[in-house]
Amino acid sequence: MLDLNFIRENRELVEKSAREKGYKNANITIKEVLEADDFRKKILSQTEALRKERNEIAAKMKGGKPDEKLIARGKALKTELAAEETKLEEYEATIKAGLASIPNIIMDDVPLGGEECSIEVKKWGENKKQGTDHLDYATSRGWLDFERGAKVAGAKFYYLKGDLALLENALLQFGLKKIREHGFTFMTVPDMVSSRVLTGTGFNPRTSDQSDEYYIENEDLAMIATAEIPLTGYHMDEILDESDLPLFYAGYSACFRKEAGAYGKYTRGLFRVHQFNKLEMYAFCLKEQSKEIHEKILQIEEEIWQELNIPYHIINIAAGDLGAPAAKKYDLEYWSPVNQKYQELTSCSNCTDFQSRSVNCRVRRKDGSVEFVHTLNGTAISMARTLVAVLENYADENGKLKVPKVLKPYLDNRDEL
Repeated sequence: MLDLNFIRENRELVEKSAREKGYKNANITIKEVLEADDFRKKILSQTEALRKERNEIAAKMKGGKPDEKLIARGKALKTELAAEETKLEEYEATIKAGLASIPNIIMDDVPLGGEECSIEVKKWGENKKQGTDHLDYATSRGWLDFERGAKVAGAKFYYLKGDLALLENALLQFGLKKIREHGFTFMTVPDMVSSRVLTGTGFNPRTSDQSDEYYIENEDLAMIATAEIPLTGYHMDEILDESDLPLFYAGYSACFRKEAGAYGKYTRGLFRVHQFNKLEMYAFCLKEQSKEIHEKILQIEEEIWQELNIPYHIINIAAGDLGAPAAKKYDLEYWSPVNQKYQELTSCSNCTDFQSRSVNCRVRRKDGSVEFVHTLNGTAISMARTLVAVLENYADENGKLKVPKVLKPYLDNRDEL
């Protein structure tokens, strides 16, 4: 979330940035939050005055004969104080809920407008004019079973079998080697998180019908949509030392998504499913480090796709397509020879101090001052979509799948599957 004082001092900037992100009622929310904070301050002042009077009465009555007037006033104070404290809690809850619905500020070099206004900043590789449909191909080889997945769990669940499951494992091993070379510490993470961690990460939809998470009934738990969420909470309520930053983590997890609001986008086969595995990069750093680290994460993503030899381009995502926590985001989209277009594959975001403020993760500077850290995240390998890209680009006319060179060590050095 944003700092309340920052919002008050930069109201026009916050309102403009929220509108650019597509939060149409942001002006109303910001107005309500600031008004609630004004009332909170008044009630807090009144509450503190009542507490002071209560303490004074308690001091006067110590060791002496009970004064009936003081006793009566003490009882009245107790009732008044309870009422004011209830009001205070209500306004604090209103402020907290309002702050959670106000998105992060966009950076100056973020394009304005909707999804169509995102800007291509780089292109790599030669785009093929023909490819193999991954769903038909993998199903025909007995590698992919959506029918039995649906029987067991419902539509858009699946089984990977045989060589395709081994290929996914090879991608994981390749990705792990790559990120460890760049100094990331590998972690497995919880597949469920509390509501505090979920909202603290900033997974707040623009509208109530866009919630993408699966919630556990009668529990304060939700299934994670990405390892970014539990990694955000890893240092919750901690004060890190400046000398220890930056910290680089990589989380591997299953990801669960309802894919609410995804209708109309490419959904065939493995491209958009309710459960998949993903290797995610994450960084905690100082504010002056975050821009450089954002580029570092993007560079690692590019290295992965260049070594897999799959064409892609990089786009600077427009404000209207940014999520709440991101101040800036790059998407890496691979070239689909089947659909003859670029399709979303990985992303990396600079969330500045938006997430860390929500989960209370700070850093103590060498001069003794304490401030919120910056957090960044980026996809190393999203397994399901990466399998789509590999199958489309590496299946040959003889029905065999050529093994990308960098994956051979993890597939018994086989040339084809």
